[in-house]
Amino acid sequence: MGEKLYHIGFGDEHGAKYVILPGDPGRVEKIAAYLDNPRFYAKNREYTSWIGTLEDEPVLVMSTGMGGPSTAIAVEELYQSGVRNFLRIGTCGGMATRVKGGDLVIATGAIRMEGTSKEYVPIEFPAVANLEITNALVESAKEFDMTYHTGIVQCKDSFYGQHSPERMPVGDELLSKWQAWIKADCLASEMESATLFIVAQILRARAGCVLNVLWNQEREKQGLDNPTCADMTKTIQVCVEAIRRLIREDKGE
Repeated sequence: MGEKLYHIGFGDEHGAKYVILPGDPGRVEKIAAYLDNPRFYAKNREYTSWIGTLEDEPVLVMSTGMGGPSTAIAVEELYQSGVRNFLRIGTCGGMATRVKGGDLVIATGAIRMEGTSKEYVPIEFPAVANLEITNALVESAKEFDMTYHTGIVQCKDSFYGQHSPERMPVGDELLSKWQAWIKADCLASEMESATLFIVAQILRARAGCVLNVLWNQEREKQGLDNPTCADMTKTIQVCVEAIRRLIREDKGE
């Protein structure tokens, strides 16, 4: 049994090569319920972990907390413990007007408007999802007949910088960049994907991201119908099925 890692609270004894990463510790048990033989594994700081199996392979579910710094720590220490495949599941706010609450966004890349990834590699380097994981998510979304979008998401550090930019001293810059992202057809906004993609890239690991759209502030601004959806059930099902597909592919089945 390996020494416990300082932040996540466990070592390499789990034997898992795959992990599902929600941000919220409160979602971990709900996601783990979709695994075979799920059980509580560890809890330390913002990192709550459960473990189960899929296709007879151990799979972890561990929360990252909100934002880049805690996500980077999670990925670094999970990698040290033997994990090589990282699949983020979370929520987002839609930006492109065709993206509605209840849709899925499968991120192929992320705008690095956060700070953590800049301490890994210069800003010119793109934050890109792994192709195999992305394809597994797309095929899973099709299987569950989900409305999904693939493309770029914006990754930020400040939730209220997005939702109340006018009161920020740098509000003009925030608003200008927001409009630039929309003109470039950015799909949605969230807080962890760019860090996940960059850290996984540096570690030579695989990472992907699937997001449930809560609502779309741009649709609201334009007076369009704007459904809201906090139900993560379908998103979880797509995520778990994607892991199943990856395991089977990795086994050559």
